[in-house]
Amino acid sequence: MRILLVEDERKVAKALQEGLEAESYSIAVVHTGDEGFLRVTSEPFDLAVLDVMLPGRSGIEMLSAMRSQGIKIPVLLLTAKDTLADRVLGLDAGADDYLVKPFAFPELSARIRALLRRGRPESVSTLEVDDLRMDVVSHTITRGDRILELTAKEFELLEYLLRHQGHVVSREMLAKDVWKVAVRHTPLDNVIDVHIGRLRRKVDNGLSNKLIHTVRGVGFVLKAGASQ
Repeated sequence: MRILLVEDERKVAKALQEGLEAESYSIAVVHTGDEGFLRVTSEPFDLAVLDVMLPGRSGIEMLSAMRSQGIKIPVLLLTAKDTLADRVLGLDAGADDYLVKPFAFPELSARIRALLRRGRPESVSTLEVDDLRMDVVSHTITRGDRILELTAKEFELLEYLLRHQGHVVSREMLAKDVWKVAVRHTPLDNVIDVHIGRLRRKVDNGLSNKLIHTVRGVGFVLKAGASQ
């Protein structure tokens, strides 16, 4: 997958480029909206990540110009502003998603994966890691030959972890995408930790090959082949 990154803060751009390239994306980096528009109109990309505040042509102006030219690739906006008016402006210009600075890299990575999946039919109806298997149609979950009985929220949580398997997901990501709480007036960390604890007991209890792992100070990751 080829991604265009338009970010004028060079240290930020370099860090994002290195992180995304480590996840096997091909990244083209430019630092102005004019450069970005030139690249996106002359080269093929699967997705664009645009900072809103750019020298010269802004990210919003670049995005509007892209859409007027019929360029329909997914666009993720990076913005330091989080007012309703700013979000509406970006979405009206044709953005598919937005991320408010500062953000954790795992969230950027997750949103990119979600945008790249969007609009593509699911190739399979099951999600798997190691001997854990989820049928997303029948809502059946098994670990080996054992059927797991999960609550609706536990199912949502496990599905989210499976769809991001091998990647760390933060509590902020879980609050937004599983609990659907965009702005947290009261912390959900304890609620999330309780649900993770219950899910871990159902998935991993009594087994040596643990699948749900805590990354201290960051979040959680679902993967096989690592110690708890």
